[in-house]
Amino acid sequence: MISVFGGNPSNDQKERYRRFDNYVNGKFMNQVPTSLAMRASDYFSLIKDSISRAKDRKPSGKLPVSNLDWSKIKSEEDSITWFGHSAFLLSIDNKKLFVDPMLGPVASPVSFAGSKRYSEDILYIIDELPPIDAVLITHDHYDHLDYPSILKLKDKVGHFFVPYGVSAHLLRWGVAKEKITELNWWDETEFQGLTIALTPSKHFSGRGLFNRDTTLWGGWVILGNKTRFFTSGDGGYDTHFEEIGKKYGPFDLALIEGGQYDRRWSWVHMTPEEAVKAHRDVNGENMMLIHWGAFTLAYHSWTEPIERALIEAKKTNVNLIATQVGDTVALNGELLAPALSWWKEKGDY
Repeated sequence: MISVFGGNPSNDQKERYRRFDNYVNGKFMNQVPTSLAMRASDYFSLIKDSISRAKDRKPSGKLPVSNLDWSKIKSEEDSITWFGHSAFLLSIDNKKLFVDPMLGPVASPVSFAGSKRYSEDILYIIDELPPIDAVLITHDHYDHLDYPSILKLKDKVGHFFVPYGVSAHLLRWGVAKEKITELNWWDETEFQGLTIALTPSKHFSGRGLFNRDTTLWGGWVILGNKTRFFTSGDGGYDTHFEEIGKKYGPFDLALIEGGQYDRRWSWVHMTPEEAVKAHRDVNGENMMLIHWGAFTLAYHSWTEPIERALIEAKKTNVNLIATQVGDTVALNGELLAPALSWWKEKGDY
C-alpha cells in the first residue's frame, strides 16, 4: 500500500526548484497568496454537512458508460473521449494523448475509504486502448493521478509530461526516467509536431500528510495543426486565465474545471459560473465542463455543476457541450453542438 502514496522529490530536484520564483521554503506557491485555513465555524458546518448529506450527491445507481467507438478513437481525426471527472483521451494530429488518466474505482489511497466511481470499474478500458503517445498529468491528487491506472498504462505510453516534482511518483511506480519531462508554469516543449505548455492554476498538491505543495500543479495547452486545445486542471478563478488567453488563445476547445466547489474552499475550485467566465477569459470557442460526473468530493448534487454551467453558458453565449461518459466527439467543427441533457434523458440513476 505504501507505493500508492508515490515518491518525494530528490534533494537534487529540490535544489533545482530553489531557483524558481514559485518555489519558496521547500514549497510551490500560487501566483497570488492562498491559504487552506478555514474558520472554526467552517469546520463545524463541514461536520454538519457530512452527517446530513446533501440530497443527490451521487446517482442512485451505477452511471452508465457509453459503448466506446473504437473506430473513432483509433482514427486519424482530431477527437476527444471523456471518461468522467478530469480524465480524457485526446487525439490531435493522430497523436493519442491521455490527460489525468484516472480510471480506477476510488479517489483515495485505500479501497475502503474515499469517493467511489459512479460507474462500474473502468480500468479494463486501458487494455483496449491503442498505444498512447503521451500522458499529461495536471497534479498529483488521487482523483487525477491514479496509481492502478498508471501501473496498467505505463508500458503502452511513449512519454509522460508532468509539473515539476510529479516525476517522483512515476519513478516510484516504475516509469523510466527518460520517458518523463517535467515543466514549470509557462514552459513550452515540442512533441512530435505538437506544442505543449504547462500553464498556472490556483490550487495545491500532495498525496500524504507531510508533502503538501512539494510538487507543482497546472493546466495544459496543446497546439496542433488543426486544433488549439486547453485544459485548466484544478483550481480557483483568478487572473491567470486572462494571461493564458492572451498568450495562447484562441482555443478551439477548452476543458474547464467547475465541479466539487464550496464556499469554504472557494479559492481551490471554481463554481460553474466562474468556469464559464474562465472559458471566456482564455478565449475558448467551445467549452466542456470537467471535474464532475465520476466522483463526489463536495456537498452539492452530482448534476448541479453541469446544470448551473448550462444556464450561465446560455446567458453569456458560450457553446457548452456535455458528452456522456465514454462518448467520442470529433473535433471537426461539426459535432461541437449545444449539450444534450443525457443525465436527465437516461432516467433516474
